[in-house]
Amino acid sequence: MTTVGLVLAAGAGRRMGGPKALVRLTERGPSLVETAVARVLAGGCDRVVVVVGAAGDEVAALLHATGAEVVHADDWAEGMGASLRAGLAHLGPGDDDLALVTLVDLPDVTAAVVERVLATARGDKPAALARAAYAGVPGHPVALGRDHWAAVTIAARGDRGARDHFAVTPHRLVECGDLATGRDLDTAGDLDDLQRG
Repeated sequence: MTTVGLVLAAGAGRRMGGPKALVRLTERGPSLVETAVARVLAGGCDRVVVVVGAAGDEVAALLHATGAEVVHADDWAEGMGASLRAGLAHLGPGDDDLALVTLVDLPDVTAAVVERVLATARGDKPAALARAAYAGVPGHPVALGRDHWAAVTIAARGDRGARDHFAVTPHRLVECGDLATGRDLDTAGDLDDLQRG
């Protein structure tokens, strides 16, 4: 079973003051997009595809050394749904069985979380459907077997990625609250808090 990591990194980060993919938690540290790619690979994905949009060329330039493929979502401004559709459309003709979808703005979601979600999903082959949970609250990353890609593509609209598909389809919830909070980095204030903490 081949597994691809799909990192959604297309947003403009309006509340952050710029694209979150370019944010660095420390002055000389890696960007969030570089960190996300490294964690997805370390967690067990065979390769990584990053969906970019806002500042797409700048984000893509950061990824040259990572080996990640870059996909541009032309309609990225619509929201997460557009990024997910672009990513799944890119994967469609390939031979991956499972996509591990994560967001670029999850600073404490480590490779250990990715590994746990994949360990749960891989036994279900292309029918896999699983998502991380933090203290019982569903979050990211999510694992989508190929059998679900068409339905998710139809449902992914606006800022809704695979949420509607999960709402009506049995899936595995993988508790990861002992590993991370799963909270996203949404505003400049969140970044300040993280850097101070």
